[in-house]
Amino acid sequence: MAESVSPTVAATSTGPQVREIGIIMNGATGRMGYRQHLMRSILAIRDQGGIELSDGTKITVKPILVGRSEAKLAELAARHGIEDYTSDLDAALADPRWEIYADFLVTKARSTALRKAIAAGKTIYTEKPTAENVEEALELARLAKAAGVKTGVVHDKLYLPGLQKLKRLIDSGFFGRILSVRGEFGYWVFEGDWQPAQRPSWNYRAEDGGGIIVDMFPHWNYVLENLFGKVNSVYAQASTHIPTRWDENGEPYTATAEDAAYGIFELDGDVVAQINSSWTVRVNRDELVEFHVDGTHGSAVVGLFGAKIQSRNATPKPVWNPDLADDHNYDGDWAGVPVNDVFQNGFRQQWEEFLESYVLETPYEFDLLAGARGVLLAEAGLQSSREGRKIELPSLTLD
Repeated sequence: MAESVSPTVAATSTGPQVREIGIIMNGATGRMGYRQHLMRSILAIRDQGGIELSDGTKITVKPILVGRSEAKLAELAARHGIEDYTSDLDAALADPRWEIYADFLVTKARSTALRKAIAAGKTIYTEKPTAENVEEALELARLAKAAGVKTGVVHDKLYLPGLQKLKRLIDSGFFGRILSVRGEFGYWVFEGDWQPAQRPSWNYRAEDGGGIIVDMFPHWNYVLENLFGKVNSVYAQASTHIPTRWDENGEPYTATAEDAAYGIFELDGDVVAQINSSWTVRVNRDELVEFHVDGTHGSAVVGLFGAKIQSRNATPKPVWNPDLADDHNYDGDWAGVPVNDVFQNGFRQQWEEFLESYVLETPYEFDLLAGARGVLLAEAGLQSSREGRKIELPSLTLD
């Protein structure tokens, strides 16, 4: 790494104040860290010349890549014109040039690195789950508060075009009283014997932090609580439908983590949500994830991008006769929600919002405490499946 210098702030008489923010990107060689956080977020912000804030300040970003392999880091840095990289996380954390620590590591390695970053006084931005259990996740949130460290946790699905359209429908009162939410997520992940799997083998080993509940229930928690209401209880069935898979070297191994989960969630306002998450389902829907929302005044079906609605006064009156085929086109009774906005990559949008909150020192709601609530739901889902019962969720606080 180059010699340490203080964070750069510059102003000219002909332009806005420019603030350069150094960001430690730990795990940027991984799939998510590279594609969504480095390529489509930080480098996209860098290449457009930064972002201008509401107070006129302009933010530019300067990443340093951190990982275990110097060779991989060097190749990645050269490919994208990045000056700084290191395999020494401690050295990067000790350097005042780097103000924000961003974590894209596997879950098992995340807590240790976050503790180091908090102790170094760095601002935190991290993928989820934030820890392997709720006690550890809550402790990280408390450590950050005690250290006066600002934190942010990725809530990417809230920024999907389809869910942004859904939020607009909710805020407008379109649904009336919301009754229920049904979600379907997933696709077929190949076993790895005759065709390589699309996901790494550790995803299917519980001892390595794998399992679809740990992966997806933190997502469902922030989606549900930010759109519909706080999650108060969960009943879940976890299943390992494919007991044997083949790893990256073509060797068979025993899957010790669930590859499908079927969950029922009770929310504030007596809203019931049912979400199926599966890596053993073949897609027969318009998108990889879809949510069907029913309310007294209308319903909607939304996915990653699309959204369609049916209002109360446009609802047909089905009459089922098991002896006769029904030739009514029910799909035709739904109207598409127009695209009235330009939606950018959701990961990038949240990065920009977090950077603005950091520079302007405004409150940020998607913090480590929010991340701990996601870990709580995953932990409760696993407990529910083990014990075969509904689990009530306690409220989490930093006190």
